[in-house]
Amino acid sequence: MTEERSAGVDDLRARLQVVAERVDGAARLADRDAADIRTIVVTKFHPASLVRDLASLGVTDVGENRHQEAQAKARDLADLDLRWHFIGQLQSKKARQVRAYATAIHSIDRAALVDALRSDEASVDCFVQVNLTDDPGRGGVAPTELGALVEHVLATPGLELRGLMAVAPLDEPARPAFARVRELSERIVQPIAPAAVDLSMGMSHDLEEAVAEGATHLRIGTAITGNRPFAG
Repeated sequence: MTEERSAGVDDLRARLQVVAERVDGAARLADRDAADIRTIVVTKFHPASLVRDLASLGVTDVGENRHQEAQAKARDLADLDLRWHFIGQLQSKKARQVRAYATAIHSIDRAALVDALRSDEASVDCFVQVNLTDDPGRGGVAPTELGALVEHVLATPGLELRGLMAVAPLDEPARPAFARVRELSERIVQPIAPAAVDLSMGMSHDLEEAVAEGATHLRIGTAITGNRPFAG
């Protein structure tokens, strides 16, 4: 290992520890077990070598936003035992390609995408993304249409519904937004999807608020990986 790479791994280890301590602290305040909360490290724009370093530190859950980048990393790192989480908006025409490497898809937001992901051969975990804003460009299904989409997912072979996913709006406090997601989850779990109890929400800046409202999957980027090499 070169001196430069060693320093990079040491920085990653330190940031992973800080995030783990934040999750532990938030879980204690919420009277929850931190072991029930999974941290997904989002590596968008970072090289596969960084993911390999993360794996050497015990990271097993990796999140990606863009299919082309995710596909290349999954191929390059096929020797590692990683769970790949696709968390970005997904084009229907790319759905089957994403299924080939993804362990979970967090951005189910329309019936056409559900249909494109259908499979009679294998199952993939998925989350229905809820849009907490009035901007359709943010991705996600409107809360008023959530029940119908959940029922469609449940009726489609090859999809294992884990729960809901959301991103807190930028122009309001995060915790009330996450509370709305929890309330929506409660509305669908009992009457429609009793096994879909997971909540994918919370990022580097608002993970404490997400844990307080029941997040089971945190999507953490810069707090662990550092600043992105570029933003293109």
